[in-house]
Amino acid sequence: MTETQSTPTIPQVSLIALFVTALITAQVTAAKVLAFDLPVALPVTGAELVLPGAALAYALTFLASDCYAELYGRRAAQVVVNVAFAMNFVLLLLVWSTIAAPAAPTSVDPDAFETVLGASTNIVAGSLLAYVISQNWDVWVFHEIRAYTGRERLWLRNLASTASSQAIDTVIFVTVAFSIAPILLGVGPVLPAGELAALIVGQYLLKLAIAVVDTPIVYVVVGFVRSRQ
Repeated sequence: MTETQSTPTIPQVSLIALFVTALITAQVTAAKVLAFDLPVALPVTGAELVLPGAALAYALTFLASDCYAELYGRRAAQVVVNVAFAMNFVLLLLVWSTIAAPAAPTSVDPDAFETVLGASTNIVAGSLLAYVISQNWDVWVFHEIRAYTGRERLWLRNLASTASSQAIDTVIFVTVAFSIAPILLGVGPVLPAGELAALIVGQYLLKLAIAVVDTPIVYVVVGFVRSRQ
């Protein structure tokens, strides 16, 4: 059997793998809360940025999806985003079934295992809703801008799509996970408005910084792949 043009290439598979790996890593690292000291105090966050550990890995998903969208088109990028969304439920099923299974005497402490990997309902609800909306928005904005610019101004569509989608993701995740879900479902803490605002701003500032930094990387990846085509 001969290969056809539809055969996935190494760069294509690598970008999908990076996207899925970063997404899964974000899910399993969400339990740790990160705190970064700032050289100066900001109006909302103060002198410290507080955000979930998932923010670092999750930011990589936008790098991967923007590279993928630029190289392989809007439809292909949407397929990756939405199939990965479905895989989140596979991850949750596997993790929760492992937590429910009996532990051997030589196992790590089952309670500690559940604390680290067993994301609470409010976190799951917030992260899944934020993901499916923000990632599809990212792909849509990216290609709306590309329709006007063609291959030019990759930096503009990368920054505009990532910055806007990260804002949507952050607002939805924080408000659902720490306000709406706890109130409606009775799970997790309900944070006061001031803490919610600080958490939203802190997360978004870091994600925006990553979006700026990853723009040259997007150019390198896209340029390298196109040079090999």
